[in-house]
Amino acid sequence: MAEPYGREGLPLEQARALILAALQPLGRTEQLPLAACLGRTAAEPLRAAAAVPGFRASIMDGYAIAGAELPELGARWRLLGRSAAGAPYTGALAAGEAVRILTGAVVPQGSERVLPQELVRAEPGGAGVLGAIELVAACGPNAWIRGPEEEAAVGQELVAAGQRLGVAELGRLASCGVERLTVAARPRLGLLISGDELLPPGQPRGPGQIWESNATLLVALLQRLGYGVAERRLVADQREPLRQALLELAGSCDLVVSTGGVSAGDSDWIRALVEELGQVRFWKLFLKPGRPFAWGQVAGVPFFGLPGNPVAAAITALQLLWPALQRLEGAEMALLPRLKVRLEAPLRRGAGRPELARARLVVATDGGLWARVEGSQASSRIGSLQGADLLLEIPAELGALEAGTELWAQLLRLPLL
Repeated sequence: MAEPYGREGLPLEQARALILAALQPLGRTEQLPLAACLGRTAAEPLRAAAAVPGFRASIMDGYAIAGAELPELGARWRLLGRSAAGAPYTGALAAGEAVRILTGAVVPQGSERVLPQELVRAEPGGAGVLGAIELVAACGPNAWIRGPEEEAAVGQELVAAGQRLGVAELGRLASCGVERLTVAARPRLGLLISGDELLPPGQPRGPGQIWESNATLLVALLQRLGYGVAERRLVADQREPLRQALLELAGSCDLVVSTGGVSAGDSDWIRALVEELGQVRFWKLFLKPGRPFAWGQVAGVPFFGLPGNPVAAAITALQLLWPALQRLEGAEMALLPRLKVRLEAPLRRGAGRPELARARLVVATDGGLWARVEGSQASSRIGSLQGADLLLEIPAELGALEAGTELWAQLLRLPLL
């Protein structure tokens, strides 16, 4: 094959833009109960069918008093009854009247103010009389009433089409009475692992064999990102079995992902087979780790050829496969957030390729953010991912880095809400 982007390969940002420009949302949807929608993508806008809470509610335990004027110390009101959550007082208040009210209860008609109970002295009444209250401490301007549309107004958009549904979104939708949602169907991903030396964990190793880890690593990573693997194959480096596996996965999945076999070795069949069965748009990234990465299509289905080394496979999956899955799902694009950090210790490296180095985030007592790089950064060493908080973005032109060097970094921790 000719080198369409030069010997060094395609820069990461250009590769991402090229991939995303070639993809369109699948457009498939499904209806799910609200409890099953965490991490899913709304397929259509959802609007509130009713105002929430739908009535004026007390923010405090206290007393709802007639009128809206700011009362003076020593003011008194006659108690008429009680308003509790789920058991409202149904009458209206006139001047000089009040009701005992609890947090979340309906504020009765005729009242525009709730007095917190700490500001009031209650006087018990006699037989059959509820008593009275007196203001004994100054009250501020806050009326301690939330409006009937505080959470949502009728017709207000609660979630937009393409919005990822997190914890807060589900809680808000439940508070607005939503029971079921139409969500985008997740893309069906077919995963092909190739290699003569690979065998499943738990089996005894022969000479030169290694336990296969890429499938476990990638499946777990995709699960953390909210996606699954529909089909998975482990195939030796043999042309015809690999060709058959590629065609079968392309026939049943929305995209095909392989690891290994996209470089230029004697047993690297994947890239040549993809070119035969479809098209290879590019097959090198200007990136460390991750140079042997292929993108194209197999039988009309998007194809991602990840590197064989596990760390390179995981990092290129985060940088390129994850955005593509979001595009296919029709989700709003989310990339890893970035922040600036300083190196805690010198870092030895050679200039030549931009690098995404794994590091831990250290927060100093003064609030400064530092990056701690521990152990080898070899793309075959999965231990470099263990405990990593950051991917340090090291420009291609930088060689050895001194302690204190400031760098951009991608944050690997996902938000809770």
